[in-house]
Amino acid sequence: MMRSRQQTPRLEMLFIALSALTLAGCATFSDDGGLASISEITRERTGHSVQRVQDDGTSVQSTIRQLIAQPLTPDTAVQIALLNNRGLQASLADLGIAEADLVQAGRMRNPGFSFGRMRGGSELEIERSIMFDLAGLLTMPMRSKVEGSRFEQAKLQAASEAIQLAADSRKAYFNAVAAQQTVMYMEQVASAAEAGAGLAQQLTKVGNWSKLAQAREQVFYADAIAQLARARHNATASREQLTRHLGLWGRDAAFTLPARLPDIPKTPNDAADIESQAMTQRLDVNMAKRDAEATARVLGFTRASGFINVFDAGYANKSASGKPRENGYEISLELPIFDWGGARMVKAEATYMQAVHRVADTAVKARSEVREAYSAYRSTYDLARHYSQEIVPLRKKISDEVLLRYNGMLASVFELLSDSRAQINSVNAAIEAQRDFWLAETDLQAAVNGNGGAPAPLRAQASDEAAVTH
Repeated sequence: MMRSRQQTPRLEMLFIALSALTLAGCATFSDDGGLASISEITRERTGHSVQRVQDDGTSVQSTIRQLIAQPLTPDTAVQIALLNNRGLQASLADLGIAEADLVQAGRMRNPGFSFGRMRGGSELEIERSIMFDLAGLLTMPMRSKVEGSRFEQAKLQAASEAIQLAADSRKAYFNAVAAQQTVMYMEQVASAAEAGAGLAQQLTKVGNWSKLAQAREQVFYADAIAQLARARHNATASREQLTRHLGLWGRDAAFTLPARLPDIPKTPNDAADIESQAMTQRLDVNMAKRDAEATARVLGFTRASGFINVFDAGYANKSASGKPRENGYEISLELPIFDWGGARMVKAEATYMQAVHRVADTAVKARSEVREAYSAYRSTYDLARHYSQEIVPLRKKISDEVLLRYNGMLASVFELLSDSRAQINSVNAAIEAQRDFWLAETDLQAAVNGNGGAPAPLRAQASDEAAVTH
């Protein structure tokens, strides 16, 4: 520690000017807490913005009730989720922590004041000093840049959660509509099976039908009832999952879904430049890049402060009995005797290389996920078109022919019922294929714009597996 006791009015003026400059340059909180940029990112990728629910959320509830007054669409489901999901609102609150760190990094540490009083006999000596953190002041721009990068990354993370919620809500919507549509067809299966079982029982009583054939019709009816019960539960579970994503409860949970899934597009999307789009737009890739940039700044900050980590300076004065007051300044400097900052440097460099490798790893995975997602998208598109243009029309043609034969007394009623069941099973499989396409389309959008994730493997059509032939 060094000390000078000269009259230095210019030094006092310097400290006054420094204090005024520091106070004038204090970082402040933004008006929206970073919500505007999050909303913009989300709107670019989902078509809908994000907002915070203030006070009692009356205006949000009014908007939601207007939206649920009509049957939901995929877009209105996403809009409601982004407005009303409380989990998302909780995630948006995390921005306040990141912004507080940013503001704190732009503010100088409070000065320290010391006061000493010594008495010996009739002699009295008083020392006063006020110390400022010059090291913190010198490194403030670099610390602000580091925390600024972290705040930007926190905004990307919040936007990522909003986009993921939008994707999950869309998938829950398609699952709920398909499950509801499946229940309608399974009710037709059960009705046809009941009619067949009843007729078989009557014919068996009069000896026109074997007990084996009657047992087959009866077991088909029993199986149809079990499948209907399973379908009804799946419809309830799918609807409740959608309700949770939308954040609805009470009377608002009584929303209406359309009777059928939307038609698939006439032509599929092209895969041209889909990987480059993902490298530009995927949020996990952008977050990994931001993390590497922030780590690089931390490395620079560590190099700047690794040798000297404490550097304080301030104004000091001393008063003694019978003597004029002495003014001067005091400097406190850390002596790097035991710790030269080498460990901090090695740790910072290793952390930076870790971030660099994570960027490369994230990019490789993103490219693979996009290719896989497009394969699922294109395969489900072809399957859905195949069912709607080939299998279902052929089933209808067969049904028409069987009906003509029945009217001409060339086919039995059981052939008619069996064909009706087969047609319904094909339509049910077509519903599943159509649903799988919309799920794959949502996964593809998430792979390009969000955080990706491997799409679900294509499943065999349950309706085909469960089909009963006679």
